[in-house]
Amino acid sequence: MFFNPALCPHSQCEWELLNYQVVIIQIYRPEYPSVLTCAVVNSIKPQATTMSLRNHQSHESGEFFPRLAALLSLSLLISNLAAQPSGSIIADYPTVTNEHLLSPGAEDWLMWRGSYDLSGHSALDQINRENVSELELAWSLPLSQGGNMTTPLVNNGIMYIADTKNILRAIDAQDGSQLWQYQHDSEVQDGRRIGIALHQDKLIVPHNDLDLVALDARSGELLWELAIEVPYDPKGPGYYSLRGAPMVANDMILQGVGATMVAEGGLILGIDLETGQEHWRFHTVARPDGPGGNSWNNLPLKDRSGGSVWMPGSYDPELDLAYFGTAPTYDTAPLLEDLGIDGVSNDALFTNTTLALRPRTGEMVWYFQHLPNDQWDLDWAYERQLADLEINGENRRVVFTAGKMAFYDVLDAATGQYLDSVDAGVQNMIDAVDPLTGDKTMHPDTIPNAERSATLCPFMLGGRNWQSGSFNSNTNMLYLPVSELCMNYGPMGNNGFLLSTGVATEAIPRPDSDGRFGRLQAIDMNNLKMGWAAKERTPPTTATLSTDGGLVFAGFLDESLKAFDAETGEKLWQADLQHLPSSFPITYAVDGKQYLAIIRGQPSRFIGTLYGLINGFLADSGGLKTPSAEPALVIYALP
Repeated sequence: MFFNPALCPHSQCEWELLNYQVVIIQIYRPEYPSVLTCAVVNSIKPQATTMSLRNHQSHESGEFFPRLAALLSLSLLISNLAAQPSGSIIADYPTVTNEHLLSPGAEDWLMWRGSYDLSGHSALDQINRENVSELELAWSLPLSQGGNMTTPLVNNGIMYIADTKNILRAIDAQDGSQLWQYQHDSEVQDGRRIGIALHQDKLIVPHNDLDLVALDARSGELLWELAIEVPYDPKGPGYYSLRGAPMVANDMILQGVGATMVAEGGLILGIDLETGQEHWRFHTVARPDGPGGNSWNNLPLKDRSGGSVWMPGSYDPELDLAYFGTAPTYDTAPLLEDLGIDGVSNDALFTNTTLALRPRTGEMVWYFQHLPNDQWDLDWAYERQLADLEINGENRRVVFTAGKMAFYDVLDAATGQYLDSVDAGVQNMIDAVDPLTGDKTMHPDTIPNAERSATLCPFMLGGRNWQSGSFNSNTNMLYLPVSELCMNYGPMGNNGFLLSTGVATEAIPRPDSDGRFGRLQAIDMNNLKMGWAAKERTPPTTATLSTDGGLVFAGFLDESLKAFDAETGEKLWQADLQHLPSSFPITYAVDGKQYLAIIRGQPSRFIGTLYGLINGFLADSGGLKTPSAEPALVIYALP
């Protein structure tokens, strides 16, 4: 459904029906005595709910109104009125220019992790280590049921949030009152989305049926729609997705496409901002006749898969490079053994790779594969963060990232040259790293074997997962959410559930476990050394958020939101969310007041699996709480 009073600005109006079933009613609103508002409800297309109507003046609206009003139920009228935008806040909406994206104000949160470098850090400091203990619930907004991992965006007091069930909500960021709502009509109800994008007066919204739309940020009106074409209609377990938030870079929309168990693999698309037309696409699985084509054990293209791009990218405007990460393949069996043919490898490019692309053309400027021939779904698909660091006595512009092993590679952002690595200490799979190339020597136990069992760390869910770390460029400290789990794996057979080798795994506590399964780890990125570690009974389930108030926020599997001292790791505040947090928390300010936002009650599959495991491990001490609250956006502020 789509509601918008701005579509009928005249004192007398009528809508002419163009082959679609539409209900229109004129409503008198006392705050706008000179305007009769048109509330419109329809379900025009199977892929979008918008309007194909023509507006014109009419002298017969007095006869038109009662006929149509008779068709509209009281409940529908109430829902329409509740969805009407507040005129003043919408009218004050400022255009999001390239300059705003390059240097966003601290009071706004204009993109996925707040800025192009994906820092996840805010310069706001009204909430700080001295007063965070006074933080209290300001308001909350009910959300829909379903799994999610979303990020609210805020521009000048207007918040946009991608809810489940393909719903996009625009709300007043001070009190949660709804301004407008858009719902995408689709048979695909997978509502898991990391986020959306803002540019100019547009809101770019992805859906997991591969439909991308641009909405008017002021009204929710559909501006354009793109149905992304893919080479296969996946059957069985395979599927495509648009889980990652789009990113606008150099006036081009960059959108990653996930391809889980689908032949030919994932994509990165360049899309025109004004028209929604696709300009270019980059294939993340190497084509047999292209760069890296000889790295798939001579498999034909139809037998190559993986390389999903399900996390958003970062962007360096001075270098004009966008950085994306790719996932591994689940079809690991054909790559297990090297064929021993000169010029042919089983590295499987461009899986587990950092790709540096030109936003306007899709040209690959460089790539770095972090882990070739990944047999354990170790997923180097996560955030590529940008920073200026001193490496070996030299100031360098770098991009750094870690896969599930929480093992960071640091690369030169301009060239992709390997510079160094830092290990968060949760893995036992990497034995050594070449200091010049970054090539990793893996422990022999990491090769799946038909006769041998072994203990590997971390478990396949990861020492870290999509829960991004935050980076404070003022101190060069990184704050990473970490899970403390390992796995036993047994002989290969037909009992594996994910990887085509058939290897079976069992999650276990770490051999040195102290009974606590969560850790917030501070990392000194200047010296590439571990800082403080805050151990928790349960793992983190959200990204971290750091601020100039000297704080680090994160949500945990025990249904809590916690604030830590950024210098020491001391826990300073905790709130009971009464349901599992599963999102990217943000902070923003309106009229000089700082707010903290987090989503509860929409756990992703990852968090649902983690809940089952940890609940079992903690059974002797009472297990985990059963969630009691409904899904909601929860906002905190100082009194």
